[in-house]
This record gives sequence, structure tokens and C-alpha cells, in this order.
Amino acid sequence: MNRLDIIRAVAKVLTTKGEASKAVETTFETIRQALRDDEKVVISNFGTFRVKARQARTGRNPKTGEQVEVPPRRGVRFKASKNLLT
Repeated sequence: MNRLDIIRAVAKVLTTKGEASKAVETTFETIRQALRDDEKVVISNFGTFRVKARQARTGRNPKTGEQVEVPPRRGVRFKASKNLLT
């Protein structure tokens, strides 16, 4: 399922595909902005999104075997609700 499939499913409930598209895009943008602000996003009966900082480390280039420094970065983690797949 992709973004367009989600919009089509929401459009079945709302009156137009345009309204559904706006609702889905607004939802995703709200989640994006909260994660940018280092907030945890909890959606009941679905799951939790949070930002996790990764430390710098030494990695290895698999092609050449050369060691390289991997800089610190932030990544999004998702933990599914227990009710999600039941």
C-alpha cells in the first residue's frame, strides 16, 4: 500500500479525492514536523514514532575493505502497537 492507496481509501469516506488528499498530506506533514521537533508521536492502536540519535562509528566499505568514519545522525524508529497485527 502506498500514499495514493491511502488517499483512495480515505476518499471513500470523505466527499472528494481532493479532500482526502489534503487530509492525508496534512496528517503526514504533522507527523514529520513533530519528529523534526524531537517529539514522540503516539497513535493509539497503531504505534509510536520517535527520533533516535546514532553515535559516530567506524564502518567498513564492503567493496574495498577500507575503514571509514560514519558521522552521527538521527533516524526514525517505529514501534508497533500490540493491537496492530491482531
